Amino acid sequence: MLLHPAAALALSYISGSVPAAYIAGKWKGVDLRKQGSGNLGATNVFRVLGAKIGLAVFAFDTAKGALPVLLLPQRTAWDGAPVWLAIACGIAAIMGHVRPVFLKFGRGGKGVATAGGVFLALAPLPTLASITAFVIIVFASGYVSLGSLVAASVLPVVLALQLGPTAPLTGLSVAVALFVFYTHRANIGRLRRGEEHRFGKKAAS
Repeated sequence: MLLHPAAALALSYISGSVPAAYIAGKWKGVDLRKQGSGNLGATNVFRVLGAKIGLAVFAFDTAKGALPVLLLPQRTAWDGAPVWLAIACGIAAIMGHVRPVFLKFGRGGKGVATAGGVFLALAPLPTLASITAFVIIVFASGYVSLGSLVAASVLPVVLALQLGPTAPLTGLSVAVALFVFYTHRANIGRLRRGEEHRFGKKAAS
């Protein structure tokens, strides 16, 4: 039995809404919304709870973006081009991560890992190039936020070169890049002032 497209989008949003960082914090007796940066993303988990839990949360946040894109379109009654439904499922998953229903639509994470999962499913090689840029910048500078901004900027360029500037995935990557810059606007301000936290340095409670 095939899903209605609305059901596929709802399931994608619910998948994105599972707040791995919040669950990990509660497991350790910590509310991450009140610790470190207050953000429910993998970077704050790394800072407050350590690398092992941070990696687990990062992997989960990536998977909850990738799996709806990989699994739901082929099980949905959809007459249009499959890529558009996959893109819509990816956007729904990202929105779920940023405003999770399980936290009453309160603030979640910034969407970078979940968006990475979406693009890994849709365009693996360009996404790996973007991830490579992220790793290089983080190791060179120590700033995860800067790495995220650079990675978000690199992906549209690589996709435009591979698929063309008018391809649906290229357009999605531009929209996601703008969204990442928007969610990182406070980080951008701290980077300009030289006040941004470096990776590996635990934030004060």
